[in-house]
Amino acid sequence: MKYKTKLTLLFLFICSSNNVAQQKSTWEVIQDKILTPNCTSCHVAGSSFAIQSGLVLTKDVAYKNIANGTPNNEAARGDGLLLVGNKGLESLYKSYLWEKIDAPDQEHFFSDHPYYGSLMPLGAPPLTNGQLKFMKEWILAGIPETGIVADESILEDTSRFEIPEFQPLLPPEHGVQLHLGPFDVQPNFEREFFYYLPLNNKEEIFINRVEINMRRGSHHFIAYQFNSEIPDYLIPQANVIRDIRNSDGSYNILNLLATPFHTFVTGTQWPNLNYHLPPGVALRLPANIGLDLNLHYVNRTDEIMQGEIYTNLHFVEPKDVVHEAKTLNLGKFDIELPPHQVTTLTKVFTFWETRYIFQLFSHAHEHMTEFRVEIDGGPRNGDLVYITYDWEHPPILELDPPLVIEEGQGLKLITTYNNWTDRTLNFGLRSDDEMMILFGGYYLKTATSVEDNGRVNQPEVFTLEQNYPNPFNPQTTISYKLPQQTHVNLAIYDITGRIVEQLLDDTQPAGVHQIIWNANGAPSGMYIVRIKTDSFQSMRKMLYLK
Repeated sequence: MKYKTKLTLLFLFICSSNNVAQQKSTWEVIQDKILTPNCTSCHVAGSSFAIQSGLVLTKDVAYKNIANGTPNNEAARGDGLLLVGNKGLESLYKSYLWEKIDAPDQEHFFSDHPYYGSLMPLGAPPLTNGQLKFMKEWILAGIPETGIVADESILEDTSRFEIPEFQPLLPPEHGVQLHLGPFDVQPNFEREFFYYLPLNNKEEIFINRVEINMRRGSHHFIAYQFNSEIPDYLIPQANVIRDIRNSDGSYNILNLLATPFHTFVTGTQWPNLNYHLPPGVALRLPANIGLDLNLHYVNRTDEIMQGEIYTNLHFVEPKDVVHEAKTLNLGKFDIELPPHQVTTLTKVFTFWETRYIFQLFSHAHEHMTEFRVEIDGGPRNGDLVYITYDWEHPPILELDPPLVIEEGQGLKLITTYNNWTDRTLNFGLRSDDEMMILFGGYYLKTATSVEDNGRVNQPEVFTLEQNYPNPFNPQTTISYKLPQQTHVNLAIYDITGRIVEQLLDDTQPAGVHQIIWNANGAPSGMYIVRIKTDSFQSMRKMLYLK
């Protein structure tokens, strides 16, 4: 009996070993279930497609040919793309193969890369969503030739991307719909405007899903709320378009007066968005709120373009909210890009509480060539967490589980620009000016504790308060808090990012500090006060009205 039991166990062990041995690697699955049925018939040795592309994808040579291979396409090669790179996230949007198969991002492909050829598979339906996700996980894992880095069950999703036609969104069952347009965008013109829309909500609301559908040609859509410091007389008239540019392209300053009091709520540069916040996470909006909607359309044709947008904000019951979502809005305003130069700018943002980041996406303009975000500080210092090379449609990174940035750590923005023009570029609102902003969402710990460390009546975190009064004429008081002695740089900038006045550049003790700025001699308009210490940076917008 014992002998039979041993034989049975040996038989089961052999079968199990055979199953493990027979289980295909992720690369083998890609070859057998994606490349061979969709690509190999054209990319076979001797075919015109293989000769033209220099790429053979038959089983015997496919991996050797594509892994860190150089594309034949001159434009892709000139942009520094590899066929498929092995650096994970950094390689995803620098891989020519991914550019060629990523059908859901085809607007970016055709708009930004008109010389990359056709989307693949040529003359056939796009790869299924499951196949794309399987390929993406393999690239993110560093394109290993052996081993399993993606679950084969992903391939069971056989749905495919279909180009959505612009159409009105159905109103949400539990929520509110916002609609603007249609409106005209004149030929060879950038139209950007604000539109204040009261929600008429008698109680606070919690948002856990956002749907956006825009006509093509949009650069961005952002919904702002106003902070509590906006004076009543600056709250805009409801349901009126406030263009920020006149017909000659000059700024309409009066329509920018309320912008220093904006707080980011939601937005996108993608024509279509259907974003769910993580389960149990929702964004809180107070009762009787109004949203200031900001649309930016770029028309580079000789004909009038029509713009239009639908936005659905889906509500969730307060009892179902475990974490309140907070919006991430990290930006650099002191931008100076010399003409005919490639310039890389960096900025570090340190967080003084542990943040659970569940969404990241960048915002820049047409001279941006790379936007990187790395962890700053701690054991993961220097780890890449976000990257894009696309200024028009930057990827929206959804993080589940969330990216945890511990207290005292932060994020470093590293952005590279190519200024091919004859003028110095600064921060500005047009697509041919520049920006450097990281948006996103996060939440804090459910319960937090703060150690006293023996400090009495000392601030616990670095803080730059909103100046008071605001608007002001001609003086205003700027207050800030330092939890420790540090070197402080405090400066005033105009809306283009040019420095107006250096208020302070010296070491200061811990405590609450105030400094008065007298704007006599400066023109009316919006200004930015920036504080920078060894480990903290922050900015506030100020409005000077004569």
